[in-house]
Amino acid sequence: MVVLAPGIKYMLAPDINFLGNLIMASSDDTNTVDPKLLEILVCPLTKGPLDYDASAQELISKRAGLAYPIRDGIPVMLADEARKLDDA
Repeated sequence: MVVLAPGIKYMLAPDINFLGNLIMASSDDTNTVDPKLLEILVCPLTKGPLDYDASAQELISKRAGLAYPIRDGIPVMLADEARKLDDA
């Protein structure tokens, strides 16, 4: 599931097992995002690519200067919920 707006969630695939595997994979208690998901998701503002920051559990849009949080394995793709990146 991807949160598009408060109260609205979007399923990327009809097969819930596929979706669960696509969003998060657990390996030695380290959460990772499947590269296939990164190919599908884009920044909602710029429509540009996102980079995954595993330590911060965020999807980074360099073009927008925003970091979208991943909460409970679900990317929150709302600009209002994103953290602004430092210029440094």
